[in-house]
Amino acid sequence: EVQLVESGGGLVQAGGSLRLSCAASGVTFDDYQIQWFRQAPGKEREGVACISVNDDDTYYADSVKGRFTIASDKAKNTVDLYLNDLKPEDTAVYYCGLDFSVVCESYINSSYDVEPDYWGQGTQVTVSL
Repeated sequence: EVQLVESGGGLVQAGGSLRLSCAASGVTFDDYQIQWFRQAPGKEREGVACISVNDDDTYYADSVKGRFTIASDKAKNTVDLYLNDLKPEDTAVYYCGLDFSVVCESYINSSYDVEPDYWGQGTQVTVSL
């Protein structure tokens, strides 16, 4: 069974950086997409980044482009999200998702109502002034 486990959240001051990691287990081939989402209290869930693990194509929401970087480590079956120049409005619970069929373009800067095949448990990121 596929499982996703996030790690790396925490409290950071504005302008600081964090690295979130999504470890995937139970995946036997590398043709899938990993997404990072976030949800703040009272706000809709937002897809912030996505990577196609097979070819490392990356996609970013306009709200994080230039500040966040998504990268995969195929040997470790992990996908990291590097959060730089953090702002208080980045405060949210961050989740990773895995989808075997739906492409990244449907998750990022998109109005499509899609759900990953699998979800992680989430990790809190809090950015203080």
